[in-house]
Amino acid sequence: MKKFNTHPQLAQRVRLLCLVALMAVVTACSTIRFSYNHGDTLLYWWLNAYIDIDGDQTDLVKKDIDNLFQWHRSTQLRDYAGLMNNMQRQLAGNPTQADLLADYRDIKARTELLAFKALPQLADLALSMKPEQIAQMEKKFASNNNDFRKKFMSGSVDDQQKARFKKSMEQFDLWFGSFSRDQEAQLRKASDARPLDNEIWLQERVLRQKKIVALLRRVQQDKLNKEQTMSAIHGLLREFFDRMDAPDRKAFFDAYVDNTTKFILAAIRIATPEQKAHAQKRMQGWIGDFNALSQGK
Repeated sequence: MKKFNTHPQLAQRVRLLCLVALMAVVTACSTIRFSYNHGDTLLYWWLNAYIDIDGDQTDLVKKDIDNLFQWHRSTQLRDYAGLMNNMQRQLAGNPTQADLLADYRDIKARTELLAFKALPQLADLALSMKPEQIAQMEKKFASNNNDFRKKFMSGSVDDQQKARFKKSMEQFDLWFGSFSRDQEAQLRKASDARPLDNEIWLQERVLRQKKIVALLRRVQQDKLNKEQTMSAIHGLLREFFDRMDAPDRKAFFDAYVDNTTKFILAAIRIATPEQKAHAQKRMQGWIGDFNALSQGK
């Protein structure tokens, strides 16, 4: 089955990757075709909120976004449809935790492919950024972190568990439709079994943000060329993607992924035939959207 965005950190591990952020929006939306066909504009707005794109950058940024979208549309969307077909077959049968972990790895691999394909565009953007834009990005990061603290780190442990569970249920309801109170009670237990340490997630956010800002400043101060900038970004992305295997975090992240897949599996197993039919119908709609989008529709 598909990996649900059950925690904001897992959903947005690589803030620098504007397209990854876009795909998070697209796959969480019930109208994929509409969102994707307007994705270039959505992405531009998202990026502008971080760095306040100026007139000299506008044409370059829009061209790079367009080129990346053309590649993605023509080469990736049929593969996404195939992935969804596989998830449909799993849902129709009796998926195991191993199946969910395999799906997680498949999605991660596709995310990495998209990230590294975007290296030239990311390098162009990094090379064009001005000091005041980097400062703007820092302010945006700080604002986002304050929002994270308010949403996920305020109140008691139970309050934090409730906030995380509410976020998860928004995703489950999108897939399966509404759940009964009894079902939600069972899911709440499975949700609470996941490790809860929002301080770790915040630390990881801040660490990632600091590394992005440091890289952008190094590009400017050392006057790196495009090849050097691409190499630096590649290294940073590789570090981000491998972060969950870092010795100081591996035990926590492993436990989180393990219990998150169990949480998703619990939702599948308690779902009624009607709820599973709802999920099948939604997946079929997305398969149709992916196939149509790959043909330019």
